[in-house]
Amino acid sequence: MFYHISLEHEILLHPRYFGPNLLNTVKQKLFTEVEGTCTGKYGFVIAVTTIDNIGAGVIQPGRGFVLYPVKYKAIVFRPFKGEVVDAVVTQVNKVGLFTEIGPMSCFISRHSIPSEMEFDPNSNPPCYKTVDEDIVIQQDDEIRLKIVGTRVDKNDIFAIGSLMDDYLGRCFVR
Repeated sequence: MFYHISLEHEILLHPRYFGPNLLNTVKQKLFTEVEGTCTGKYGFVIAVTTIDNIGAGVIQPGRGFVLYPVKYKAIVFRPFKGEVVDAVVTQVNKVGLFTEIGPMSCFISRHSIPSEMEFDPNSNPPCYKTVDEDIVIQQDDEIRLKIVGTRVDKNDIFAIGSLMDDYLGRCFVR
């Protein structure tokens, strides 16, 4: 789920930033370039915690730019198959539920929703509910789900979830 790991990144700096605040500029550029991004291998970079080393800059021939290698530690979000997580429902339709788990999107097929819950397109907003309306899942509800699969792209991670297990479904107590 959340990990604290060491990472590396290269910062390309324009000559106008050369001066007394050079290191602060490199640090600021690191924060803006990596926080909030996703690498398929490590997951979503939530926050840079420490900067371990800013290496010697290498001048780019013919351009004047300088490339600084930076080693840093960051908190990353990397979900795995079988994890149970809390999510917010963003869309409800007849094919299933679309949710967000922090920065990651997750889809729950109607086949992975318990059979006692039926889709009600006539309610406003549309929802999945039990016959006695004891449990209702609609947009903006918090639910607990199990990740049954992930698709990792170069710059994104997408998950498939399920509500077919004990203690999964709508979160009533917060």
